[in-house]
Parts: sequence; structure tokens; C-alpha cells
Amino acid sequence: MYNKVEICGVDTSKLPILSEIEKRKLLLAVQKGDQTARKQMVEGNLRLVLSVVQRFADRGENVDDLFQVGCIGLIKAIDNFDPSMNVRFSTYGVPMIIGEIKRFLRDNNTIRVSRSMRDVACRAMQAKEQLEKSLGREPSITEISEMLGLPRRTVTLALESAAEPISLYEPTYGEGGDALYVMDQVGDNDGEENWIDTMLFREAVEKLSPREKRIIELRYLNGKTQTEVADEVGISQAQVSRLEKAAMQQIHQQAF
Repeated sequence: MYNKVEICGVDTSKLPILSEIEKRKLLLAVQKGDQTARKQMVEGNLRLVLSVVQRFADRGENVDDLFQVGCIGLIKAIDNFDPSMNVRFSTYGVPMIIGEIKRFLRDNNTIRVSRSMRDVACRAMQAKEQLEKSLGREPSITEISEMLGLPRRTVTLALESAAEPISLYEPTYGEGGDALYVMDQVGDNDGEENWIDTMLFREAVEKLSPREKRIIELRYLNGKTQTEVADEVGISQAQVSRLEKAAMQQIHQQAF
């Protein structure tokens, strides 16, 4: 479906695709210090990085830079992933990759929005206000796009460019009264990530205790080690491990 694409000298058409069984075997080997397995795991998941990077392609940043930063997130995910957790690697890896790219964009403050996109964002916000007054409620993206005569995706990107999301789980705007999250707008064209699972995962996390939520956030979104989490939360590494496993078991039972 896609022709050859070169990013950072990588021919994406020749990237390998790993099955879930192959990933688990490699991750178990990585956990034992096997550097060859680590390299194979990185190469076998570059498509995952590419699928995430493509969602940031319209932000005005150099795609090669984003790809390299995304690879850092992938490596962190591989090094920190616990194969004993009964979740797919992509469920853990995608938020890590996104988080790394978000930090890069925020820390370097180099997000550049084109003049045309800013114009669309301005028109979209004006249309949103007009529709709110006439409808007596918050309009959907479809209603805004129909009023402007523009594709729904264009309006979505324009509204995103006008706001700076704080978190992957921060609602950016409403769709028919329901919150639409940053995480919900990032997909994998190769089917690597099931975003229905992601939504269920988020709902399951909401049922955890505040301490468990904090541990999952630090481990799975910030990529911290259990030792780093222990220092930040103020408990022992053994307690972090125990709470993390209990929380992930609870999430898996409810979400998967």
C-alpha cells in the first residue's frame, strides 16, 4: 500500500514485522541482558515508531528528528517493559514513544504551525462559537467541518494546533458531548495498536487507588524504573513491584 519511504536512512519498506510471540521471546532475552535480542526488538518495532511519528508530521517539526526521538522512547520502553505483565508490548510502548516526542517538542519549543493552519483554527473556533449559540450546546467536529466546508481531519488538526495538550489523557475538545482525548487520536496504520483496548485500559486505571495510579503513571507513561518510582513515591522498590503487579493484574482483568 505504501511505497518506499526513507527516514533517517531507514528504508521503511524493508522493516521487519514481529509477531507477539516473537516479541515476548525477545523481551525475555532482553531482560537477561541479551544485546542482540535488544537490537532485534528495536528493529522489529520501528514501524510502531513510524506510525506514531506520522501523527506529528503536520506540526512543522523535522520528521527525521521526530523519528529519532521516537526511537529513544521505543528503547526506553524495551528496557523497562516487564514481560511478566500480561499486556501487549505496544500497549506499553506507544505511550512511551508519544511521551518522548511530546517532551522533545515541549522542551525545544520548536512547534511551528503554518499560517494556513492558524487561519483554519481561527475560523474553526469562530464557527464553534456561532454553533454553540445557535444549537445551545457544544458542536461536534463534523458540524464545524460542515459549516466551514472543510474535511473533518483538517478541522481536527487545526483545533489541535491551537491548543497545547497537557496529558495523553487530557480532553482536547468534545465530540457530541463526549470528551475526545489526545490518546484517542493516535493510531497505528499497521494495526499494531488496538485503541479500543487503550480506552478500556484508561477506564480500568481510573478504578485504581491514587498510589497505584501514580505508580502506573510513572512506570508506563514516564518510563521510570521501579527504583526511581520508589524514591519518588517514598516506598521500597519491593513495594513498588508488588503494587505494580497487583495494579496490572486488576487492569488486565477489567480491560482485557
